[in-house]
Amino acid sequence: MRRRLAAVAALCLLLAGAVPGSAAAAPAGPPPRPAPPGTPAPSLTDHPLTAAPSPLDNPLKGFGRFYNAGENQNTGYPRSLAWSYFGLSEVMTSATNCTAYDWSIVDSALNETASYGNQAAIRFYLEYPGGTGSHPGNAVPHCFDGHVAYRDNTYWGTVSPDYDSPYLLDAVSAFIAALGARYDGDPRIGFIHLGIVGLWGEWHTWPFDTDTGSDSYPNLMPTDANGARIVRAFDEAFDTTKLEIRYPDSAGGAANTRDIGYHDDSFCYREGSPLQGVTLPQSLGGASYSQLTRALATGTENKWITSSMGGEVRPEIQASAFASWPGGSGQVDNLKACIELEHTTWKINQGSQNYAASDPNVAAAVRLMGYDLTATNAYYQNSVTGNATVGVKLVNNGVAPFYYPWTVALGLKDSTGAVVRTWDTPWDLRSVQPLRIRAFPEWGVGADPTYRDFGHPQYFQSNVSLTGVAAGSYQLVMRVKNPLEALSPAAKKLRFGNTTQHADGWLGLGAIGVGTGGDTTAPSAPTGLASPAQTSTSISLSWNAATDNVGVTGYRVLRGGTQVATTSTPSYVDTGLTAGTSYTYAVQAVDAAGNASPASTPLSVSTPGAAGRLLDDFDGTPPYPAAARNDLGAWTGGNGFTNGGGNGVVSGGALTLRYANGGWLGSDVPISVSSYTHLVIRVKGSVGGEQSHFSLGLGGTTKLFADYVLDGGGRPVLTTGYQEIRIPMAANGIDRAAPGQLAMGFWFGGNSAITIDSVSFR
Repeated sequence: MRRRLAAVAALCLLLAGAVPGSAAAAPAGPPPRPAPPGTPAPSLTDHPLTAAPSPLDNPLKGFGRFYNAGENQNTGYPRSLAWSYFGLSEVMTSATNCTAYDWSIVDSALNETASYGNQAAIRFYLEYPGGTGSHPGNAVPHCFDGHVAYRDNTYWGTVSPDYDSPYLLDAVSAFIAALGARYDGDPRIGFIHLGIVGLWGEWHTWPFDTDTGSDSYPNLMPTDANGARIVRAFDEAFDTTKLEIRYPDSAGGAANTRDIGYHDDSFCYREGSPLQGVTLPQSLGGASYSQLTRALATGTENKWITSSMGGEVRPEIQASAFASWPGGSGQVDNLKACIELEHTTWKINQGSQNYAASDPNVAAAVRLMGYDLTATNAYYQNSVTGNATVGVKLVNNGVAPFYYPWTVALGLKDSTGAVVRTWDTPWDLRSVQPLRIRAFPEWGVGADPTYRDFGHPQYFQSNVSLTGVAAGSYQLVMRVKNPLEALSPAAKKLRFGNTTQHADGWLGLGAIGVGTGGDTTAPSAPTGLASPAQTSTSISLSWNAATDNVGVTGYRVLRGGTQVATTSTPSYVDTGLTAGTSYTYAVQAVDAAGNASPASTPLSVSTPGAAGRLLDDFDGTPPYPAAARNDLGAWTGGNGFTNGGGNGVVSGGALTLRYANGGWLGSDVPISVSSYTHLVIRVKGSVGGEQSHFSLGLGGTTKLFADYVLDGGGRPVLTTGYQEIRIPMAANGIDRAAPGQLAMGFWFGGNSAITIDSVSFR
């Protein structure tokens, strides 16, 4: 690895002259949104689940370190991947027989990696300048001797075989077929880079490449037709294990119609003078040869929907990559944009071993990469007999799906925490697509960044048999089976971003009673639903008790058709509401067997006036910015905006902040807000979509406004009309006891305006 670092800078700096430009781009454009999923059976009780940050070492995503025999892979920053090269000559060891293979070096690395609970990402190569330290620089098998012409890459000091040699192509194709027969679907392997061709197996031989008219170097690359033969051999050999190739236009784009992803080996680096990005498209300052410019030129920018996107954080920037997250600085490009537009799942990052596990910038990047799954709701009857119907709703807050058909299992835990019954389901996690995706400027659908709804909260439902389960109280649980568990007890568990996620891999879905009765009669519908009292943030409800042949055990309270609570008595107080807002309620009765009544007649009720603890409503008392005081009597102020002399402008009881990639607003909060659950900002945008133009900090938490999680798992989206954005403070890690200062920063490349009508706590 160390030998490669010094050379790779010069390589990519000059690639601009080695790769054809893509000015006549033909992007595919916004992908069609998947069809919405089914809905829960109406007889099931809704059990809302609470979100929490997901683990940093979830399998098959994040950062991978280089495999070194005997090295503890689980030190340093949390991870679940190890990266390894293998020289082709280390497997094709016979001097005379190119179809004799010794897989021991591969199996040794895979077994050791599995022993740490990790999966491997691997690549085979023929030429590697200087070698890796443990693998040879010249990895051309000796069985090629006398059959394949060898050329010298005098720039790198490597032996470059004739990639167009029929003998080589036959031998390599046979090797790939044997590789697939042995390892396709092997749970020890997460990703395979096609490799084989070019320096480091990266599908280039720069400067000995296709631009023979602009330099004196001959072309050592295979023809597109022969490169396509190697691509086809991989595709035919592997049906399960995910494959990746360096560029969308490698081998004339031979991988683009196959289930083969891309592998960006210079991820998010800026080079040249002036600096240009080698990942981002030209619209965002990328070079003509950048990874995403190539993807747009080949219309493959949406390949991530089915094919994984790997690569390597450029070695020169690994140490400093996250110091300026998310926007980047110097040779570090806008990392958030790189991850979002490339839909990155994993990256080689040897420098990650030196990251602090508590670094919030790295954590934000890792959670954004690949999948980030949270269960928002579980649906089942609270008391069941004989059979049970179980449903779960999942959302994906990452940038890519989970790419493997790992089995999702349901289970029951008894009061001791022991799992007493499990059921495998047909649920396919691959269908849980990201809730939103970032649009390329080339799509012409809005200013950058513009985010578009894509995936849906995905709903799964199955029936399970309770035959043989003793009557009693249990916890319903769910987990995803990592196939590596069959080989290694240390296999990393795929875990969800929920407070009820347990270290053993099981996600708690809620309590469930298993009985022996046969009651199938539903209670009568509740009558007389009324609201005896309201406050600005709460509505009291009461109704007449329902009747049942056995007995009513409780009531479901529905707000707007969605269950918000259960209660054992015919009354309920719904809290945390918005002042001056109308709500529609209905109530269902349930019995011990889980039978549910029809819903009551709906009732519409409104909350009165404003409420909560006002931070500022910009009504002129005190005046902003002259008094530099908010409605708590504490300091407030702004600078760097393009209106109001940098402060912003108050008009009509609202503050308008106009910005051009700059501006800061601060407002001290010198009191505890522990008695309130939500930060509420009534705000609108000038054109819509401004939620990605600024960050918001409060109580030790700072995030892009678009990244705050709302009740129900959604994210803020600004429109041209006022909205009350209600941010649950505890769920977002905001310290309510010592909030400190509310701060908003606008250094994220945006050029627009937002208008804030009020900021309060409720």
